[in-house]
Amino acid sequence: MNIAAWLEKQNKPLLVFLGMILICIIGVADYLSGSEFAFSVFYVLPIAMITWGTNRRWGLVSSLISAFVWLAAESVTGQTYSSPLVPIWNSFIRLAFFAIITVLLSSLKNSMELTRTDQLTTSINARYFYEILQMEIDRFQRSQRPFTIAYIDIDNFKSVNDRFGHPAGDQLLIQFANSIRKNIRKSDFIARLGGDEFALLFPETDQKSARIVFSKIQGILREEMQHKKWPVTFSVGIVTCKTAPKTTDQLIKLADVLMYAAKNDGRNTVKYSEYDGMDDL
Repeated sequence: MNIAAWLEKQNKPLLVFLGMILICIIGVADYLSGSEFAFSVFYVLPIAMITWGTNRRWGLVSSLISAFVWLAAESVTGQTYSSPLVPIWNSFIRLAFFAIITVLLSSLKNSMELTRTDQLTTSINARYFYEILQMEIDRFQRSQRPFTIAYIDIDNFKSVNDRFGHPAGDQLLIQFANSIRKNIRKSDFIARLGGDEFALLFPETDQKSARIVFSKIQGILREEMQHKKWPVTFSVGIVTCKTAPKTTDQLIKLADVLMYAAKNDGRNTVKYSEYDGMDDL
C-alpha cells in the first residue's frame, strides 16, 4: 500500500501527536545547527503527514506551530535583526508558505477522494477497489499471507425501490455500507461495484477468520433490514486466496461465480471457497 493510503488508515489523534513531536525534534535540530543551516523543508514533512492523515484544519494548526517553533529556534540562538519587525515578518511568510502547502495538499486529497469514492454510500468505487486489490495481490506475492474477498448482491433490492420509492432504496444502500464499515477493521475495504453489488477485501485473512467476521456482519445486517422492514437478503460469494491469482479480473470473476451459485441455491446464502491456483473453483 502506498504512503498516502497508509496515512489515511492510521489513528488520527496518534498521527497528530507524532507529527507534533516531529516538529519539536526539527525545531531542536534547527536550534543546534545555528543560523547557518536552513531547516525549512524539514518542517514540511510533519505538516504534510498531518494534513493528509487528518484534515485541513489540523494541517493549518501544525503550520502555525511549525512557524512558531522556527521563530523560537531562531530567537534562542541569539540571532540579531535590523528591526524587531523582521522576525515577525519572517514568521508570517513562513506561516503563509506552510499554509499554502496545507491547502494544496488538502485540495489534492479531496480531489482524489472524489475520483475514487462512490458518492451515495461513500464506499470506494469499483475503479479504486481494483487498484487496492492489485496492491493486495502484489503484497501477497511478497508475504505469502492469505487474503479474502467477498462479492455481495442484495436480493430483492428492486422490490424496495418499487414498494417504497428510490429514496428508500438509496437509504438502504447507505445503511448497508455504513453497517459493514462499522464492523470491519481499518485495514479492510468495502466497495460499491455498481447498483446493489458490493465487494469486501480482507487483507491477511484466512477462510476461518473470514467466516467468523462475515457471520457477525450477516447477523447485524439481518437485524437492521428486519428493523427497517426492508424485504431483502444477501447472496454472497467469498474467496480466500492461498495463491495469487493472475489478474484482479480473474479473482472478481471467481467471487462473482460463487455469488451467483448462492443465488441459485435460493438466495440469502453465503458460499465459501479457497483459490489455490489449481483450477477456477
